[in-house]
Amino acid sequence: METTNNTLPASVGLMAGYGAFPLELAKSLQARGVEVHTVAAREETFPEIEQYSASTCWLHVGQLGGMIKAFKTAGVESMVFAGKVQKLHLLRNFRPDLTAIKTLALLPDRRDDTIMNAITDEVAKAGITVRSQIEFAGEMLAGEGLLFGPKPSAKVRDDIAFGYRQAAGIAALDIGQTVVVRHGAVLAVESIEGTDEAIRRGGGFGNGKAVIVKVAKPSQDLRFDVPAFGADTLETMRASGCSTLAVQADLTLMIEKQRIAELAKKYAITVYGYRPD
Repeated sequence: METTNNTLPASVGLMAGYGAFPLELAKSLQARGVEVHTVAAREETFPEIEQYSASTCWLHVGQLGGMIKAFKTAGVESMVFAGKVQKLHLLRNFRPDLTAIKTLALLPDRRDDTIMNAITDEVAKAGITVRSQIEFAGEMLAGEGLLFGPKPSAKVRDDIAFGYRQAAGIAALDIGQTVVVRHGAVLAVESIEGTDEAIRRGGGFGNGKAVIVKVAKPSQDLRFDVPAFGADTLETMRASGCSTLAVQADLTLMIEKQRIAELAKKYAITVYGYRPD
């Protein structure tokens, strides 16, 4: 298949869910010369995505056969998932077509990984490969070292290294992927409540100097679920008294990168890409 460079195909199918990520990804791919054919969830996707798509097919959540048909019609051989489906819409607006019903009926359980792997297998039968979000992220992917804001002190770098070890430990147990630390002590551990709530809990103990560390799971399936943060994360940090955010380099997406840069400067928050030795 023709490619625009060594890694990007000339065209790609984008299954777009909720949030800014699908919109930013489509815009980025278009700017890099990739023809984007989007299948958008009616209940989820921002309508602006049509501006950055060579074709757009709007479907209800659960229409797996419709998605495959749209991508086959567009002639794409690779696709990428971007954005989540809100659980409210899974309960209220889930409208599986026949392909989805058959696929779901064969599942041994309804865990997210089980469902997504089954969808990937079904897509593969149609000759379409689901590729990693990392492959297409471009400048949205966090690199190594200081990304935005003030340079971290030696003590802060020590806390980043300490926090990474703790976060990697809980991620390996599939508990969460984020910890809040200060002076070599864990102030909060993320679990089912999510990153923002962990930041709020831990920030209260940090006297304005808490360090947030976010990592990928060892078994993270980068086709569906890449660690990410955005401008909202920095707003939560500011309100909670946290001064530093460290993320795993090359495995974390930055959503609304320009806005992140602006807030890091405004609030004097350090954003750092950490790569363990």
